[in-house]
Amino acid sequence: MAEITIKDIAKQCGVGVSTVSRALNNHPDINQETRRKIMEVIEETGFIPNNSARNLKRTDAKCIAVLIKGITNPFFSNMIQIIEEETQRNKYALVLRHVESHEDEVDVALELEKEKRLRGIVFLGGRFNHSEEKLAKLNVPFIFSTIGVAGLDHAAKAEFSNIAVDDRLESRKMTEYLISLGHRNIAIIAERPENPIGRLRVEGYREAYQRQHMTVPEEMICYVQEEMNHYSMENGYVTVRKLLESEAGEKMTAIYASSDALAIGACRAVLEAGKRIPEDISVAGYDGIEIGEYYNPKLTTIKQPVEMMAKKTIGLLLDVIAGREEHQQIIFPAELVVRESTGPVTKLCGSD
Repeated sequence: MAEITIKDIAKQCGVGVSTVSRALNNHPDINQETRRKIMEVIEETGFIPNNSARNLKRTDAKCIAVLIKGITNPFFSNMIQIIEEETQRNKYALVLRHVESHEDEVDVALELEKEKRLRGIVFLGGRFNHSEEKLAKLNVPFIFSTIGVAGLDHAAKAEFSNIAVDDRLESRKMTEYLISLGHRNIAIIAERPENPIGRLRVEGYREAYQRQHMTVPEEMICYVQEEMNHYSMENGYVTVRKLLESEAGEKMTAIYASSDALAIGACRAVLEAGKRIPEDISVAGYDGIEIGEYYNPKLTTIKQPVEMMAKKTIGLLLDVIAGREEHQQIIFPAELVVRESTGPVTKLCGSD
């Protein structure tokens, strides 16, 4: 079915395009009965007005859309702030759009393209499982940031840019650190394998055990609650509370959560169970959000270079839009930050 245009609305109402435009902009110099008729037709046809097109003669609109999947994850707060500052500094408007967990971010982006005169799109978070055919429908440059693209076939493509850390490598680094402290029964809290980030971080966890020629404790791989926000403190709390009540929970000496928010929720569950951190159970996270440094005990984490990633994300997108750069695949190194929430294993338990 062809897309409804403002000309179609004008023809159906028996008025000129300029009259429809005045109705949409609620101008005073239009008969209210005519305006009512136009708005009724718009509602009946499901017409989506192109806001930027209405302003085309008045301004050369420059707009960047940022689509955030997992907006409850505090990790995105600083990134969004930096991206907003950089877009404003470069005299671009910014459209922020929260993408629900059940929504497809590319479908949302395609709808936004109809509503706004976009120059570029940033995808923050989400699942990278889009076909080349679907991505080809986007008519403006776009960039995936903080999404588990590393190691996927799409990462070699030149049609888009990607900014991320190597989730598999950094996850392995954290697990190897916990193993070096004597921990053998390390629980990992992660998203399910359908999520690229969750899959890559679990793969890194497995690799750490395999590189030490140790058996991977499969019963220690725990997935977040699907019905809750995946990267929330509440999810970490509920998931670990259930884990502590299981047979695996009785053996574990460390918890590695795939986000700091999950780790802080996990800490609450551990403390409520009468356990000490790190004397009884060590807890580590991933992301390096600010609250981890001020939590008690301070949280050991994999710290992603948020400021550099955010500035490179928006800077590269603007350069691609301007024709100054080609699309790039950039992997930033992260940092293992050791704080108070992890320590040597202190209780005897089953081992290899």
